[in-house]
Amino acid sequence: MTKKIIVLGSNSFSGSHFVDIALEQGYQICGISRSPEYPRVFLPYKWSKDKKKLSLFKFKQYDLNHNLDNIMEIVTDFQPDYVVNFSSQSMVAQSWENPEHWFQTNTLSTVLLHNRLRHCKFLKKYVHVSTPEVYGSCDGVVIENTNYQPSTPYAVSRAAADMSLMTFFTTHGFPVVFTRAANVYGPGQQLYRIIPRTILFFLTGKTLELHGGGSSIRSFIDIRDVMDGTLKTMEHGEPGHIFHFSTPKNISIRTLVEKIADLMGVSFDNHVKVVDDRPGKDAAYLLDSKKARNNLGWQDTIDLDQGIKDTMAWVKQHLNEILKHPIDYIHKP
Repeated sequence: MTKKIIVLGSNSFSGSHFVDIALEQGYQICGISRSPEYPRVFLPYKWSKDKKKLSLFKFKQYDLNHNLDNIMEIVTDFQPDYVVNFSSQSMVAQSWENPEHWFQTNTLSTVLLHNRLRHCKFLKKYVHVSTPEVYGSCDGVVIENTNYQPSTPYAVSRAAADMSLMTFFTTHGFPVVFTRAANVYGPGQQLYRIIPRTILFFLTGKTLELHGGGSSIRSFIDIRDVMDGTLKTMEHGEPGHIFHFSTPKNISIRTLVEKIADLMGVSFDNHVKVVDDRPGKDAAYLLDSKKARNNLGWQDTIDLDQGIKDTMAWVKQHLNEILKHPIDYIHKP
């Protein structure tokens, strides 16, 4: 029998890439997001011409904040082996403006979902896609742990849900596994994220604002590597455990933008303007991924230069379509 997955947040960058890789493995999937299914250019699973693969996917539009009963009706009828949750309010800087929206989605509505899911005896695994933001700004490399020091409303809202889930695991045996990934990027990413935004601005001659001079240190990892790890976590991760996905290479945002300028043959100085940094922005969070490598047999396979080139190719190929869509983040309460 074909195994079944419900993917919450299937419209998201990570969710849509997970759907794509899971369909390749023959899973039957129901994707749920609060927005209508996105245009094809932002949904990797729609780039395939394999009709049999596409027939394994169906989409439902429901909002976790307002339609939990509808979502649970789908869960009960579909009886998935796995639920993988990518849904969240995910912007850091904007969470200061309306923190209650972040807590509503990322904490309250998410905990209500978990409390319903824990009664689903057919559920083999629940994969909670968390964030390294819960660790706050860190010195050195961070191992998988629950010592949280969140520094923004977004991070606090995610840490609260993570802590609640651990109580569900220890008290009720809820089969949750957690993933936390370094900064993801790749074809199909939202245009307000640093790599596609930089490529798009350089292509169209716009000036890119570099917050804080780009001094923050990050590890960038191709979305395809992270979703391979997420699938391995779903299939083989032991409940109660946290898995990190990151490369061993770190880079400042400034150096990243300089690299993109070099690859595109444009002048960094002529296309970049330094502006003030965002409040509460973490200087660094660098993840240790040995556990995923040792326990899941996971490896990152796509280096940064190749991943940037693939993203550049996506932007260039679909530039006319991409320019029809907003470049900046638009908040949806």
